[in-house]
Amino acid sequence: MLFHASAAAFATFQPCRSSGWKIASLLFCSVFSSGFLLRDSVADQRPPNVIVILADDLGWGDVSCYGAKAIETPHIDALAANGLRFTDGYCSASTCTPTRYSLLTGTYAFRVKGTGIAPPNSPALIQPGTPTLASIFQDAGYRTAVIGKWHLGLGTKETGPDWNGLLKPGPREIGFDHCFLLPTTNDRVPQVFVENHRVRNLDPDDPLWVGNKKPSDDHPTGITHRDSLKMNWSHGHNATIHNGISRIGFYTGGHAARYRDEDLADTWVEQSLQWIDQNREQPFFLFFSSHDIHVPRVPHERFQGVTPLGPRGDCIVELDWCVGELVAYLKRHNLNEQTLIVFCSDNGPVLDDGYADDAIEKLGDHRPGGPFRGGKYNVFEAGTRTPLITSWPGKISPGVSNQIVCTIDFSASFARLIGENLPQDAFLDSIDVLDAMIGTQGGKGRRDLIVQDNGQSGNLGFRQGKWKLVRHKNKRATNVNLRLAPQPFPEHQLFDLEADPGERHDLSAQHPEVMSAMIAGLDAQIEAGRTR
Repeated sequence: MLFHASAAAFATFQPCRSSGWKIASLLFCSVFSSGFLLRDSVADQRPPNVIVILADDLGWGDVSCYGAKAIETPHIDALAANGLRFTDGYCSASTCTPTRYSLLTGTYAFRVKGTGIAPPNSPALIQPGTPTLASIFQDAGYRTAVIGKWHLGLGTKETGPDWNGLLKPGPREIGFDHCFLLPTTNDRVPQVFVENHRVRNLDPDDPLWVGNKKPSDDHPTGITHRDSLKMNWSHGHNATIHNGISRIGFYTGGHAARYRDEDLADTWVEQSLQWIDQNREQPFFLFFSSHDIHVPRVPHERFQGVTPLGPRGDCIVELDWCVGELVAYLKRHNLNEQTLIVFCSDNGPVLDDGYADDAIEKLGDHRPGGPFRGGKYNVFEAGTRTPLITSWPGKISPGVSNQIVCTIDFSASFARLIGENLPQDAFLDSIDVLDAMIGTQGGKGRRDLIVQDNGQSGNLGFRQGKWKLVRHKNKRATNVNLRLAPQPFPEHQLFDLEADPGERHDLSAQHPEVMSAMIAGLDAQIEAGRTR
């Protein structure tokens, strides 16, 4: 049976501002296709909890419910088996920072300068006062948290992060009540946790310094001390060494605050369950931002060697374990049927992304991008078409959907779910696809979608129905074959994704009228400054 939920039904979720999440005159009784109503229980009269699980660099073909054979992901598969698995689910960019920016702001990152991959000392890319996905939930009386990788900068535009003082603005200034962060990304310095506004466990007598130049001639790096590394670098990741792994950028001090790479996933789960436990008496929104399977791929010892794919495959299994732990907690505390879970990824796959970790050598027959071309860093399908699953027991009927949905749409869709209105001057590209996300009969996804790479090149993809326009403004793309060497391309190509999901046959010469219309449509959406 498909879950039917009218706009009027969702509009009943109007939290009373004077009493937190307590609902005034609430009757959330959604109609099923067979015509009967959900039971009128206390659980049904409370707005649903929402958990967004964002994987890092996970490809469409990297999980077994999407066809992977070399590894098994039973917990992610269970989400799909009990919910909706989207064949045409997208993130908005093929690199992490712009996808995360768009997910939270509902605005294409290419519209905003400075939203490319954030360096270690980046200031906050989302400034205070910007409406976000988190602030939508917070305004509705939800408790909100982000736990895991941030990579959206901290601190003011003038100074950037003050690692030894208050790290603000940050997540708490844009709608999150609580944050426990990997501040950048783990191949960049520093390897410390940020809890709310401060570096956790920082010893003031051992201050933390972060920079982009070598602090002293004798500072050990991946170049000068390569023989000491437990994971060798292949390109670019050869500055400061921590835990036997050299990184991008330099830092000194903060030794008591530094973490062990192997413990990241356990820490995210521990912190998430602790926070849910403290806040489960009222509706909550959790952004669980995993670092698996981003480089450096260093899973906990209990996951090392469990797959034939090397550390990359082992980290996928570790990610799957994280999903299982979250779901198991919800079941233990009878929160499962009150919680909508969305599982997705920030971009597609890459093999050699700076470390020699056997990702290429042990690939075998595994196809991280599934049937699609490309991956991380480019705008071919595998760069942005990734696993996307929605699960809400008792509300979402199991199935597979070919509707087009994107992480940028979470803001508009969840706003309707909880009865919030979006301001007209924000969330400029977030489209309400709630009916598609929860499987409402006849629910439609997006009509069209723009995707980008890092946002600095002008490379974009534009999909309308079966047609996909690929614009390589700089006439080249990297990681097209899951490696990094750039390859030349014409500025515009046209593909029929129904007949050619692998984007191998450019049809621009055969369909010049379609090509012209797609170019005009993409340009119009760029020039309009918004699509909502």
